[in-house]
Amino acid sequence: MDTTRIEKIKEAIKARESAVIAFSGGVDSSTLAALAFEELGEKALAVTIDSPLFPRQQLETASQTACEIGIQHKILPFSLNSVPYFSANTINRCYFCKKALLETLLEFAEKIGFNVVLEGTNASEIKGKNRPGYRAIQEAGEKIYSPFVEFGVTKEEIREIAANLSLSAASRPSAACLATRIAYGQPITPEALEKVEKAEDYLLDLGFTQFRVRMHSNLARIEVTDKEFEDAFRKREKISRHLKALGFDYVTLDLEGFRSGSMDEPYMRKRAEDKEEVEEE
Repeated sequence: MDTTRIEKIKEAIKARESAVIAFSGGVDSSTLAALAFEELGEKALAVTIDSPLFPRQQLETASQTACEIGIQHKILPFSLNSVPYFSANTINRCYFCKKALLETLLEFAEKIGFNVVLEGTNASEIKGKNRPGYRAIQEAGEKIYSPFVEFGVTKEEIREIAANLSLSAASRPSAACLATRIAYGQPITPEALEKVEKAEDYLLDLGFTQFRVRMHSNLARIEVTDKEFEDAFRKREKISRHLKALGFDYVTLDLEGFRSGSMDEPYMRKRAEDKEEVEEE
């Protein structure tokens, strides 16, 4: 990525004078936090929202990454009970959750006298997908600033910046909240979230790096990358036995492998079919 755009991002951050960074410890928020810390120093604060949607291992990673960057780090507790309509798990679930999370961050920023909340949505994430969470960001106004979107920075470019900054997050696999593992229409409960988290912790312990355990009723659908598919198949009996001990009735290995947003696929297909029908008319 050219240095001109990076400098423009840093200038835009510096112009805000003080900022809370929505910080998960992933590559996007870590890179943003590092750039903000360079420009704002003690006027940059990384804030991680601690909720049942955020895996414990990710929380530990976020704390470690903040120490690596050198930025101040704050963990804020968050209850899902404060998110209306969320547990019903509709296609717009992320909108309600993101809206509540942003309100929490904005209230905190105002409380400590910081001017803006920085968040790390990138240009790769907002094209051609179901992104109700981004709508909540857009509705929040100027107090929420997404520099990677404004300057058209893609995921791969962010990884490049992170590598140049020697951040451990540069090669860290993409992560998403645990709610994305549960099929739309299936209620999101603490028990379901815990079951999915324990299943993914087990796969992590087995050495898998990029994967998801998707929950359909009480069936676990495992997505792994192509290069780890054979390993998952070899370990299928061990994996199935462990996940059933966690309470799943059935355990399956998805032939299409890992891909982000797979729960949206039926919805996107239906929308494409509806569009074709309208065009034919």
